[in-house]
Amino acid sequence: MVAKEGYCVVDHDTCAHLNQVIPEPLNAQSNKGDEMQKLIAAVALVSLCSALTAGAEKRVVRPSGAEPSASWSHGILVGDTLYMSGMGGEDAAGKIPGDFDAEVKQALDNIDAVLKAAGMSSGDVVSVQVYLTDGATFDRMNAVYKAFFKDPRPTRTTVVVAKLVGLGHIEITATARK
Repeated sequence: MVAKEGYCVVDHDTCAHLNQVIPEPLNAQSNKGDEMQKLIAAVALVSLCSALTAGAEKRVVRPSGAEPSASWSHGILVGDTLYMSGMGGEDAAGKIPGDFDAEVKQALDNIDAVLKAAGMSSGDVVSVQVYLTDGATFDRMNAVYKAFFKDPRPTRTTVVVAKLVGLGHIEITATARK
């Protein structure tokens, strides 16, 4: 038997589903020993994927002093990977700074608080998504961002959107891995 159109990803504590195991057509050249080795390899691959997925439990991560939300989590830790919700530039009192650069810094500080609650730092961040309400602020955001994230910086996608929920001008989400 041979795995076709299937794969196993042993990365980020996840394991993709082995789509299908299809018997390879038998011909005069193949023998039962080759077929048995292929079957054993396919079963071992499926077992490995199942074992990795089963061991990955989700844990909610909330920064110290943050109120739990009924509709979202600040972060979810699965194995060694932390998935963070979008963080705006609101401070602990819910106020957004009047200066855009300070708003970006506060959003990054909010990301940092979730990282610290998970026992991580900005150096563990591997991917970032930035949502801006005004493309003209990109250079200003980028200057604050580069001061926060050191080399090698995480991958990043920046998107300009028509509006964010609330009064903010930026929202940042990130994924980190220890």
